[in-house]
Amino acid sequence: MLKKFKHFLLFYGCLIFFICACQQKEKIILKSVQSPKKSSFLKDTILIHKKEKDTINKTNAINFLKAYGNLNPETVVLFKTRLGTIKIKLYKETPLHRASFIFLTKTGYFNTTTFHRIVPNFIVQGGNSDHPKTRKLRIKYNYKIPAEIKQYRKHKYGALAAARQWENNPDKISSPFEFYIIQDKNGSHHLDGEHTIFGEIIEGFSTIEKISRLETDKKEWPLNEVFIEAIILK
Repeated sequence: MLKKFKHFLLFYGCLIFFICACQQKEKIILKSVQSPKKSSFLKDTILIHKKEKDTINKTNAINFLKAYGNLNPETVVLFKTRLGTIKIKLYKETPLHRASFIFLTKTGYFNTTTFHRIVPNFIVQGGNSDHPKTRKLRIKYNYKIPAEIKQYRKHKYGALAAARQWENNPDKISSPFEFYIIQDKNGSHHLDGEHTIFGEIIEGFSTIEKISRLETDKKEWPLNEVFIEAIILK
């Protein structure tokens, strides 16, 4: 009888140990499943917070554009307008201007703008408007681009160049927001070496000609605006 009782205690003790071990194992497995989810959520939160803060401004523009250019190598942009399309090729040899143009295209800035200045037989200029969103984005980003002037790039017909302030700007620093396209078929070579030429028109010269013929006010602003829809092609 005593022997049977010892066997019963031994069996019962083993059973309790087995149940406790299973419960402990279940806790470990549950923890290992939950832990990665918590870690992933924390990581995503940190990345989102970093992304919100990591935007271009006047103090980090050069480093930002270098990094952005490496991640966004596109060089062809299409402008859609009510008068037709314009296909633009951006030069890799002006990396900061190319990256800036791609950045502003992808963020939708150019989609708030128009061709706002027309000087027949000279230029059509775009990248601005009187839309409140345009002003808001210009204040938000608030940066300039160092000159990337290449002496072999000339202001030929269809050249794409960056606008800039002429006064108090000895380094010829560019505005990232406004650009102009040479509409003079003979070129505008008095501007050579004064502005960064960072691309050229490869299709859509007829559209430029249509824009150049629009009626303007005394400030060279077209009376019937030509809004831009910018799309990255490749």
